[in-house]
This record gives sequence, structure tokens and C-alpha cells, in this order.
Amino acid sequence: MSANESSEAGCRSEVRPSNDTCIQKELSVTASVISMTVGIFSNGLALFILIKSYNRIRIRSRASFLLFASSLVVTDLLGHVINGSLVLFVYSSHKRWETFDPYHIVCSIFGVCMVFFGLSPLFLGSAMAVERCIGVTRPIFHSTVLAPHHMKRLLGLTWLLAVVVALLPVLLWRPYKVQSSRSFCFFHLEEPKDWLDVFLPLLFSLLGLLALLVSIVCNTLTSCTLLQARLRRKLHRRGTSYHVEMICQLLAIMLVSCVCWGPLLIYVIIVSTRAKDESTSFNLLMVVRMATWNQILDPWVYILLRRAVMKKIFMLFYCCWGSKSRSLHRWQCSMLRSSVETSNSGGDPSQYHCPGRLPLSDTAIKSIT
Repeated sequence: MSANESSEAGCRSEVRPSNDTCIQKELSVTASVISMTVGIFSNGLALFILIKSYNRIRIRSRASFLLFASSLVVTDLLGHVINGSLVLFVYSSHKRWETFDPYHIVCSIFGVCMVFFGLSPLFLGSAMAVERCIGVTRPIFHSTVLAPHHMKRLLGLTWLLAVVVALLPVLLWRPYKVQSSRSFCFFHLEEPKDWLDVFLPLLFSLLGLLALLVSIVCNTLTSCTLLQARLRRKLHRRGTSYHVEMICQLLAIMLVSCVCWGPLLIYVIIVSTRAKDESTSFNLLMVVRMATWNQILDPWVYILLRRAVMKKIFMLFYCCWGSKSRSLHRWQCSMLRSSVETSNSGGDPSQYHCPGRLPLSDTAIKSIT
């Protein structure tokens, strides 16, 4: 990706743009368009599924979880639409920030959106983990104290915290800065002027890591509680299936967030606390692009990790495994009969029968539903 206007001008003046700068620019635009398109489609499909489930469900704890999950998908969808549109606008303007943004208004909006749509999924995932942990470990408290309006207030506070953190650089007169790649705006990471330039990116990273840590702790406690209840058979089967489905989704969200956002959050801390090098711009761009995949993978957690889908996968796996088991069963029976015929010539081979394979019971199917 080009880092200055001269290289961009040279790219535009070429009759056949075959140099590395032009190729990288085209690849960057293509990657942004693909990421935006896939993200909008994935989040739109997941939102449709969640809204359909939310209107059908009658369990309060399940409804609270679906409320947070739908809010997470809506946030990811808006992030793809707004941030993707800003990226395409910057590329269509040939990244001439001095021309189309002389007062740094677009850069400030871009930076606020980057931080808000980055922290919101992490905060929402953490809030979902806390809500499920309370619902499983303290079900009476959850059903009597945590009313639906409390969940909505918690959702609003989560978004408000992300907005405050995103607006802090603007309110403290430490505006967001165009990065060296000239394709997006972010915190002032290179050559900070004072402690505020170091504090703001550190606050962003530490809050993100704290949200991931809370998710890990709460999901671990919830999983252990569900496992103990499953072993002791204290929970009703149907109620347990709802909890297992939600925990599988939470664990998948936590894993995706750690893989996608962990490198960016750690990298910002490292860059903010040590001297910079020449590869800072390239590395920052790579980890930012990696973080955007969180908004693409999150909706597929709700699309794939549903009871209906997992049931079909289980049935498909069982059918494939069952066909091999039947072939092995017939081979073992034939070998047993031939062995009986040769070793016990005086006996009746029909009395040596091979027991049939047990059919798939309803309990095996219902255990995943």
C-alpha cells in the first residue's frame, strides 16, 4: 500500500499501472470491497435468524441472551456499512486527505467509528458472558432481580461506555491521526507529544483486554457449572439444551474475539510504550484488517451453532459412521460363521449369531436438542 501522495500520483499517471504500488492499491480496494460485502451478508443473515428466534422464544433467560446477540450482530452490521463506506470513500479520493478533509472532520469521524465499532463487540460479548454466568450459577437471582428492562439498561450502558472511549480523543483535543498507510485514522501512536497520547491508546487496549478476560472467566465458570449439573442430572433436559447451545455460541465468540482482536490490542500496547520502527505502519494495518474479521466471523457463530444445524451435522456424522459400522459388522459376522463352521463341524452354525447393531435411539438425538 502506498504511503504518500507522490506514489499515488505516479500510479494514476501510468498508462499501464503495473508497478507494486498500483497492484497493492488495487488489492487493498478489492479486499475492502470483499470484506464489506461478506460482512453485510453474514450479519444480515444472522440478524434474520436471531430476530426469528427472539419472536418465537418464551424463556426469559433465552430472550435476554438473544437481545444481546441481536445487538451484537446489529453493531457488527453497522460497523461494516459505516467503516466500509468510509474506506471506499478514502480510496475513491486517492487518499488525498489534505484535499477532501482539510479540517480533519472525516478523520475524526473515521477514528470514532473505528474505536466504537471495535470496543462494542468486545463489551457486548463480555456482557453476554456475565449474563449467562448469573443465569446458570444464580438462576433464582437472575429470574427475580434481572428483569428485561435491566437487560436493556445494561445494553445501553455498554454502548455508552464505548461511545465515551471513542469520543475521548476529540473531547481532550487529541484528535485522531491519519496513519502512514493513509487509508484510515486511529490514535496518535507515532511520536506521542505527552502522556495523553500514550494514555488514550492504552485505555482502548486495556479495556478491550479486560473485556476478553471477563468473558474467559465467566464462560469458564458457566461451562464448569453446566458440566457438573449434567453429571448430577440436576437440570431438566430441555433447559440444559438451551444453556449448552448458548455456551457453545459464547465460547465460539470468545475464541473469535481473542484470535482477531488480541493481536491488535497487544500491538497497540507495545507500540505505545516503546520506540517506533519502520514497519509500524504495515504491522498496524495488518492487525487492523485481522480485527475486522471478528465482525465477519461473529454472525456465523449464530448461523452454524444452532441446535437445528448441530442436529443435522450429528445425523450426517452418524450416517457416515453408521455405514462403515454396518460394513464392519457384516464382515465380522461372516468371519465368525466361517470360524464356527471349520472349528465346530458337529455343531449347528445357526446357533452362533452375531448380535445386531443397536439402532439410533431417540435419546441420542434428543441429547443434542
